[in-house]
Amino acid sequence: MPEPFKNLFNKKLICGMAKHFEKQWPAFNAKRFVADASRDFHVLELKQRSQQITDAMIKHLPDDFEKSGAIMLACLGPDLGDDLSLGAVNTDNISGWAVMPMADYVGELGHDYFDLSMTLLKSMTKCSSSEFAIRFFLIASPKKTLAVLKKWTQDDSQHVRRLVSEGTRPRLPWAMRLPVFIEDPLPVIALLEKLKDDEKEYVRRSVANNLNDISKDHPDLVAEIAQQWMVDASDQRKKLIRHACRTLIKSGHKKALRVLGYGAPKIADAKLEISTPIVEFGNALQFSLSIRSTSNKKQALMIDYVIHHQKANGKTTAKVFKWKSITFPAKKTLVSEKNHVIKKITTRVYYPGEHSVEVMVNGVSVGMKSFQLLM
Repeated sequence: MPEPFKNLFNKKLICGMAKHFEKQWPAFNAKRFVADASRDFHVLELKQRSQQITDAMIKHLPDDFEKSGAIMLACLGPDLGDDLSLGAVNTDNISGWAVMPMADYVGELGHDYFDLSMTLLKSMTKCSSSEFAIRFFLIASPKKTLAVLKKWTQDDSQHVRRLVSEGTRPRLPWAMRLPVFIEDPLPVIALLEKLKDDEKEYVRRSVANNLNDISKDHPDLVAEIAQQWMVDASDQRKKLIRHACRTLIKSGHKKALRVLGYGAPKIADAKLEISTPIVEFGNALQFSLSIRSTSNKKQALMIDYVIHHQKANGKTTAKVFKWKSITFPAKKTLVSEKNHVIKKITTRVYYPGEHSVEVMVNGVSVGMKSFQLLM
């Protein structure tokens, strides 16, 4: 069984941090810091552990933020470059996951020392990431922080450039949301525009994830951006656009599908069949689709299926699943089969009763049939 993700924060990591803090500031009470930072770790999840380390830093580092900033800066390792796995707390410096609570320390206490805080977060992100901490400043001082991030789009370090795109994601997982950019994403899009052709996949993928976040609140805007970015796009940019539009594609957004080459499907005789009209929980729903091309040319088809799950109140909720993307030859017939296992997962509660499966071709429904789920 793999090690729980939360165990990335452990007592060994905290002891390593304490040694570096003590080396830079001999008055640092390493023993008390370790005790406070690691207290009851076994009942805490990853973000809770990180916050507890931050709280212990606030308690045991100097009250003078400039002095504490100098201590942390002196402890940091070099730019990790392309190999993120090198980040760790070792005898030489602090890198990797241990930087998260340090960056949050800056986010919580550094607002009256804006320039120093930006220097610290820029240095910290080079040996880990400051994507959570920069959000404190985007909320408190959006104009000043956006001005800094604009400069960072041209930084030599890919980690600093990625901080621009990842730190401004309106709905970054595990992080506080950015309501101002959920409401108006245009300032963020201006930054993404400068990074869309970044030389590093690490940065471009972050740009795509940011646009995908924005698409959840502004689908038409992101579809329009995708159309604009497709003009004279390199293969790398096309890949970015496809990844950015993944939520729009799942929802069948017609303009996004057209931008990616999936126009209105030219098909006929669509037939959806269910071979397991009764599915016992833990087993698979089995269904098939048959379609015939009416086009004189080959066409790109994106075939998805939607499971309409029964809810406790008797209503249903839809979940889209990817099936296949194909180049469909002219005047041909396609027959395809699919097994969809319905089993216990952490992200969904299943209820017995009537469910249904619907098949979408290029965002257009071509058939829907019901089945019974037995629990």
